[in-house]
Amino acid sequence: MSRDTVAAKIMVSGRVQGVWYRGWTVETASALGVGGWVRNRRDGRVEMLLVGDGQAVQTMIDRLHDGPPAARVDRVAAEAIEVPDAAPTHFESLPTIA
Repeated sequence: MSRDTVAAKIMVSGRVQGVWYRGWTVETASALGVGGWVRNRRDGRVEMLLVGDGQAVQTMIDRLHDGPPAARVDRVAAEAIEVPDAAPTHFESLPTIA
C-alpha cells in the first residue's frame, strides 16, 4: 500500500436497502479503483469499508450521498480508520450482518 492510501468505515442511512444500493456501490467503487466491501445491516443501514487513494476514497464518499436513482440517502457517517494490514484491493458485496 502507498503512503497515500487511506481507509474509512461508512454507515449510510435512509432508503438504502432493496434499491440496488449495494450493487451500485460495488460498481462505483470498482470504477474508482477503491477496495473494500459493502453489506446490509439488519437495522436498515448499509455499512462499508473503503480503502484506496485518498482522493478516490473522498470521491466515493461524496457519491454515497446520492446513490442509485431509487435510493434516498438521509445520512452518510464516515470515520477515518487505520488502513488494515490485509487491505482489500478489490470491492465486493458481503452478506447481511446483525
